[in-house]
Parts: sequence; C-alpha cells; structure tokens
Amino acid sequence: MARTDSNKSTTALRALRVLEVLGARRDPIAVAEVAASIGADRSTAYRMLMTLVDAGYVDRDTTANRYQLSYKLVSVCKYRLGGYDGNSRQIMDCLHRISQITSETVDYSFLDREETILIFKVDGTQHVAVHFVIGHRSPLHCTSIGKVLLAFQDVRFVEQVIAHGLPQVTGRTITDPVRLRTELQRIRAQGYAYDDLELSDDMRCVAVPVFERGGVVRGGISLSGPASRFTLAKLDELRDCLLPEARRLSLEMGLDDT
Repeated sequence: MARTDSNKSTTALRALRVLEVLGARRDPIAVAEVAASIGADRSTAYRMLMTLVDAGYVDRDTTANRYQLSYKLVSVCKYRLGGYDGNSRQIMDCLHRISQITSETVDYSFLDREETILIFKVDGTQHVAVHFVIGHRSPLHCTSIGKVLLAFQDVRFVEQVIAHGLPQVTGRTITDPVRLRTELQRIRAQGYAYDDLELSDDMRCVAVPVFERGGVVRGGISLSGPASRFTLAKLDELRDCLLPEARRLSLEMGLDDT
C-alpha cells in the first residue's frame, strides 16, 4: 500500500482537481460530472463545489444546478499573467514586431513543470491560421516550443520528462528516448526547433528560446500554422525572422552579451 505523505492535504489536492475539471470545460457542468472526473461520490463533490462557491472561485447556476469557474482566478493570477518580473512590455513589443513582419500570430510560452503554458500572444492577419488561447498547455516532447525549452534545461529534468513517458500523438511524434535526446542536442546546437506534424497531422511550428540573466531559459517564442502554408521552407523563413528578435529580447531581459 502506498504511504500517504503527511505534508500534503488530500482534500486540498482534490479541490484543486475540481478547479482543473471546471477549467477544462467551456460550459457549466453538473455535480455528477465533477464527481466522476475526480473519482469521488456526489456528496463529496457537492461539498467541494459549495466550498469553492463560498470562497468565490466557482460560480453556480442555481437554475440548472451547474458550475463553472469564476473570474476570481484571473485576479489571483494577475501579477503572474501581466508582470513576469517586469518584462511584459519588452515581450509584447517583441511579439508585435514579429507579427508585423510576418503577419502571423505570435505566441510566448513559459516552462511550467513538464508542460509549456502560453502567457502572451499577438494575433496576426492571416485568414488561415492556428490559434491557441492564453493559458493553453502543450507537451514538451512533440511541440516546437516544448522541445526548444526542454533542450536548454538540466539533463536531470530531461531524463525526468523521458521517464514519465513520451505519448504518441501523431505518426510523426518522437516517442523513442534516444531519438528525443538526439533531437534536443541538435536543437541546443542550432538554437531553434521545428514541430513537423508531431502534435497535429495538419500543423507545423517553429520556436526559439529566450535567454535571461545567466543563460537561463524559461520561455520562448513560437509561430504555428497549417501545414498547407507552413512548409519546411516557410519554417526556415520564419526562423530567420525569429532568431534576431529573440536575441534582442534576450539582451533586454538581462543576457550578458560578453
């Protein structure tokens, strides 16, 4: 039998899971669906929901008896979303420059545990495009932004990600640890990453890292588009636009140029 960690609250973890379940749904959901998602009975799920309603994190539609996240979570995250150590203006200026040059939607994501999370974006003017919303999370092994951020992390973290599994998403997803390690070495050497139909059969992406003081990489810039427009030649063209802009932003964020 697995031992319970006395330093953790099972109830708190389950309540946070309720928030995750609600956050993954576009529309309000019923108690029964919440209960099934967290592996609890209806009465337990109901008590958790009502506690979260009372705390202001969940809204209840009393007519339909359904629940959804409130906007309080936005307030809780306001400094993380908007501030980012005072560099949000430089990041957004960079994204605007890239979007003006390329006409593409530009995303800026951070490494968050074993995923990336999209925090800043600037929409482009292309009619046929791929759009991810703020807060979108992506796996590390099969996305350009995930691979480019993973490539510049400590080897122990890389091995931890590999040990947790490399799920196959498309026929082009890298699922072999040896291949992924080789891919990450290449990305680290060249300074950019491509997603060649690895997350979706109809999407390609390019990403570059942004370096901070001490050469630390916590975030990066990416462009994504339909495979019909984002050919490999197009990725090369976009890469050549991203690299100098990422370098400029890195210097603004404290990278030593010496």
